[in-house]
Amino acid sequence: MTENQQIAGCLEEISHILAEHGAGHFRVLAYRHAADALRMLEEPASALLAREGLNGLEQIPGVGDTIAHVIRDLVLHGRSGMLERLRGDSDPVSQLASVPGIGKNTAWKLHEELGIESLQELEAAAHDGRLAKLGGIGPKRLAGIRDTLAQRLGRLPKPVSAASPALEPSIAEILDVDRQYREDASSGKIKCIAPKRFNPTGESWLPVLHTMRGQRHYTALFSNTAHAHELGKTRDWVVIFYDGDGTERQCTVITSAFGTLRGHRIIRGREAECESFYRVTSSLKSEAKTSSSGPSVDRQTFSSASSSSGAS
Repeated sequence: MTENQQIAGCLEEISHILAEHGAGHFRVLAYRHAADALRMLEEPASALLAREGLNGLEQIPGVGDTIAHVIRDLVLHGRSGMLERLRGDSDPVSQLASVPGIGKNTAWKLHEELGIESLQELEAAAHDGRLAKLGGIGPKRLAGIRDTLAQRLGRLPKPVSAASPALEPSIAEILDVDRQYREDASSGKIKCIAPKRFNPTGESWLPVLHTMRGQRHYTALFSNTAHAHELGKTRDWVVIFYDGDGTERQCTVITSAFGTLRGHRIIRGREAECESFYRVTSSLKSEAKTSSSGPSVDRQTFSSASSSSGAS
């Protein structure tokens, strides 16, 4: 089997699993058409990537930014985080350890002590000082980790058209996806998968939601990491994947246990924005109580808070 056939097989598997999960028809077809185009490509995808980079992959019929990043990961690393997640066998520690300069021991510390579960969260920690404070990571090593993450996450400047969605969705939008996921999961409306990790009986217990907000696609599922199991948070922590910056990004929504946000759903790493969002929400609810007209408080408040907090 050639390299292109192997990659096409992975794209077809993504398409098949997305279809089983009830993802949008056009998204399912996009991966299927990309797989067909890759099989007809006259040169190996690795050669095209080496010569022309991601822009070269995007010239393949049916391959856009997101699928180009999936192909790149398969070429460079022999794996796709998206496919592993859809299969239910994603391992955050292995993903963190794949970054040069991290290693498995450091990856475990990052996951257990800082609660980091993704490359995006690792990148934030590399820039906000948490990684430097972990110990054993000097300035030169830290700079190398930042550079690697910038390349892996596709942090190349691209013009943003008026029709393009903002790179980061608003707090209100993410929390609304979290709300929909937990409500639909509780009522049994969405299909469950049988994750391969921490599931010795093979039970199909993990609900997976695919939904849209405007032009942005979201996938949500409960965290199935070792840390979530240890703390009993597998029905609280929600990992949300979404389109952004030409590749799939992710965040984790949890119930805060501390401070002024205690008991509120918050987005890990965006606590300050969440605090501002709830402050606006609280103010709007107070105003709504004094009014006897207009839409219901919850919907009016949520809509107004979304407009006030905006996208970051």
